[in-house]
Amino acid sequence: MAFPILHLSFSLLIMLPPFAVSQTGGNITVGASLSTSDNTSWLSPSGDFAFGFYQLYGNKDLFLLAIWYDKIPDKTIVWYANGDKPAPTGSKAVLTANRGISLTDPQGRELWRSETIIGDVAYGAMTDTGNFVLRDRVSDKLWESFKNPADTLLPSQVLDRGMTLSSRQSETNFSMGRFQLKLRDDGNLVLATINLPSDYTNEPYYKSGTDGGLDSSSPGYQVVFNESGYLYILRKNDQIFSLTQRVTASTGDFYHRATLNFDGVFTQYYHPKASTGNERWTPIWSQPDNICQASSVSAGSGTCGFNSVCRLNSDGRPICECPGGYSLLDPSDQYGSCRPNYTQSCEEDEVAPVEDLYDFEELTNTDWPTSDYALLQPFTEEKCRQSCLNDCMCAVAIFRSGDMCWKKKLPLSNGRVQTIVDAKALLKVRRSNVNPRSPYFPNNKKDRDGLILVGSVFLGCSVFVNFLLVCAICMGFFFIYRRRTKRIPQKDGAVETNLRCFTYQELAEATEGFKEELGRGAFGVVYRGVVHIGYSIVVAVKKLNNVAEDRVREFKTEVNVIGQTHHKNLVRLLGFCEEGDQRLLVYEFMSNGSLSSFIFQDAKPGWKKRIQIAFGVARGLLYLHEECSNQIIHCDIKPQNILLDEYYNARISDFGLAKLLLLDQSQTHTAIRGTKGYVAPEWFRNLPVTVKVDVYSYGVLLLEIICCRRNVESKVTIEEQAILTDWAYDCYREGTLDALVGSDTGALDDIEKLERFLMIAFWCIQEDPSLRPTMRKVTQMLEGVVEVPVPPCPCLLYAAS
Repeated sequence: MAFPILHLSFSLLIMLPPFAVSQTGGNITVGASLSTSDNTSWLSPSGDFAFGFYQLYGNKDLFLLAIWYDKIPDKTIVWYANGDKPAPTGSKAVLTANRGISLTDPQGRELWRSETIIGDVAYGAMTDTGNFVLRDRVSDKLWESFKNPADTLLPSQVLDRGMTLSSRQSETNFSMGRFQLKLRDDGNLVLATINLPSDYTNEPYYKSGTDGGLDSSSPGYQVVFNESGYLYILRKNDQIFSLTQRVTASTGDFYHRATLNFDGVFTQYYHPKASTGNERWTPIWSQPDNICQASSVSAGSGTCGFNSVCRLNSDGRPICECPGGYSLLDPSDQYGSCRPNYTQSCEEDEVAPVEDLYDFEELTNTDWPTSDYALLQPFTEEKCRQSCLNDCMCAVAIFRSGDMCWKKKLPLSNGRVQTIVDAKALLKVRRSNVNPRSPYFPNNKKDRDGLILVGSVFLGCSVFVNFLLVCAICMGFFFIYRRRTKRIPQKDGAVETNLRCFTYQELAEATEGFKEELGRGAFGVVYRGVVHIGYSIVVAVKKLNNVAEDRVREFKTEVNVIGQTHHKNLVRLLGFCEEGDQRLLVYEFMSNGSLSSFIFQDAKPGWKKRIQIAFGVARGLLYLHEECSNQIIHCDIKPQNILLDEYYNARISDFGLAKLLLLDQSQTHTAIRGTKGYVAPEWFRNLPVTVKVDVYSYGVLLLEIICCRRNVESKVTIEEQAILTDWAYDCYREGTLDALVGSDTGALDDIEKLERFLMIAFWCIQEDPSLRPTMRKVTQMLEGVVEVPVPPCPCLLYAAS
C-alpha cells in the first residue's frame, strides 16, 4: 500500500502562550487543581507532554483542557476535553476521588468531567507516552485519555472496536467536526462524514478492507500505534495489516502522531525532538489520496460546504472555494457552505427575458456529481445552455461527451475539480448590470428605447388611435394573465403545486397514442413518452386504474403530497392529468427498468451492486416514513415497484398511490392492499396498519435481493425451498448459507455482511409488528453502526394460507 507524502500547513498548529509555572513528573494527588488564571500545568516525567489549560487562538478569555507537546515551540495539541464548551477565564479543573477530573466555570457549573468511574481515584499521572491516567489505590486504571481520544493517536496507543477519532471543525475551532475515523464492529477501519448536529454516519469514503471476508477469524479488532512509530490493524488471528509502510524517523529522536485533520485527511507525522524552532511536522503517509474525490461517495456536502468547490493544493491538502456568483455563508469559515448572490425566481414576474437577466460562467474540470436531477441526451451545448437558462430549478449544467447535458439544482454538493475529458460546467449567474426586481424602470437600453417609442406614439396620435392602443394593451394583459392561470387550474380545489398540469391530449400525443407499454400492475399501465417543457425529456406516463369518481378531491390532495417528496431514492413526479374520468401521472423515466427484471434473471448481478440497491431502498423508505413533510406508507413494496436509474441507483415508485385506488384493485392483490408474498400478517388480523407493513415487505425484498430469487417459487424440486423466507431461515439456523446463495462468490466472499443482512431481513419479517425495527434502525444495522441481535424465528402466519 503506497501513501503520498503530504506537506502539513503550519497554520494547523496553534501557538501556546508561555506558562508561568509547571509541575513536573510524579503523581497528582486528589484535591490538586489547575486554573486558567495561574497558567500552571502537569508535566510528564520527561517533560515531553503537559496537561493543563490551553488558550484558544485569538481569544484570551477562552481555554481548552488539553494535552500538548511541551518541548516544541508550537505546543501541538494531541488531546482535548471541552472542544464544544471552551472554558472562560477563571475556570478550574480539580482531581476528585469520586468524579475524576471535573472542569467547572467561575460560577461552579460543570463544563466537563471524566466519564463515570467505578471506584475511588487515588491519584493521577501525566505519562511520557502522552496518556493522562487516573488510578485507584492498587494502581488499576480507572480512566485514561488514550481510551477517550479526540483527533489524535500517539505511539503505544490502541484504538479498540467501536472507538472513534473526531475531527475539529476548523484549524482554530475545536468543536466536533464533520469527519470521523472508526474501527467498526466488522473489523474495518473507516473514514466517514457525519451529519451534524446528529451523529448519523454517512457511507465511508475510506475502508481498510479488514472485515475478514470468508475467514471469520481474521477481521481487524485493534488499531495499534506501536512504540516504533508503526501504525497497523491487528487481526483476530494476530496477522498484521500495515498502514505505515516505512518509518525512517526513529521514535527515539522524533515525536510521532497520527491526526484526523479538520479537512478529513488522516495523516501520520513526525517532528524532531531536538528542536531549534524552525522544524515543522513532516507527513509520513495519509489517507485518502484525494479527499476531494473520495468524500463525494457519501451523502452530505463533501469535503467542503454546499455550493463550494474542492481542489487539491500542491501539498495534497484540500482548498475550498466559492465559484463565481457565490460567496461564503460564514466569511470566517473558508471550508463552509457558499450562498448564491442571487436567487432565480420561479414566478413569472421577471422584468426582462431570461437571456437579459442571466448568463453562464464556464468552469473546466469541475463537477458536483450528486446534484443531478435531469439528463438530456442527445443534446447540443447551445440547447443545454438554453434549457438551463429557461429552467428556474437549474443552477448549473454539465455538458459532457459532446451530447450529454446534466442539469443540477441547489444546493450543489460534493463539488470538486477533477480531470474530465470533454466536459464543461455552465454555472448560471446573474448579469451584473441587471436589477433583479425593478417593476417600474427598464433594465437595459432596448427596454428604455421601447418605452420611449411607445410614449412618443401614444402622445402624438389622435384620441381614436390612443383608444385603440389602450384596448390592444388591455387585451394583451388579458391573454398573458389567461395563459399564466391556465397552466395549473385553481378551480375546484385543484392541486396547489409546482407540478406540471398536462391535458389528456398532450399525454396522448407524447406517448403516440399510448403506444409503447413499459409495464403494468395494480395501479395501472405505464407508457413511454416524450414531453416538451422548454426542452424534450423522456418520461413514464402512468394511467391509473379504478380511481373512485367521488374521490377527485382526495386525488388532488395525494398528488400534491407526492409532488412535494424529493429524495434520490424516489422516482420523481413531474406532472399529472386530471380530466374527466382520466387520472394520469407523469414520472421521470428510469432507463434500467425494474429491480424485478434485474435480479430475477439467469445470471446473478454483482453482489456489491445488489447491496447498494438494498441500501437505496432502505433510505427511500426511511425518507417516506420519517423525513418528508407528510408520512407516507407505501403498502406495496416489491421488486416491480423498485426502478433503477442509469447508474443502477434504486428508486422507489408508486409511493402514496394506495390511497388513490379502490380496495378491489386486481387479482394479483389481496382484498386489502399489497401483493401476496409481501403482505404483512397484520392485514389478516385486523390490526392497525403502520409503517411496519413496509418494514415487513422490505424484509422479504431484502431476501430476494440477497438470493436473486422470488419469495414464492412453485417450480422448485425441493418442497422446503418453495417459500424463500422459511428456507432462508432454515439455512441461517443450520449454517448452510452456501446452499442459499449457490455459486454467488461475491456474497460468499463477504460472508459477514451476508449473515448480517439475513439477520436484518429476519427481524423485518417478524409476525409481531412491535418486534420489527423502524427503517431508521434498519439503515443503521445495514451500515454496521448498530449491532444486529440474533433474530427469533419469523413465524409467518400467511405461509400456510
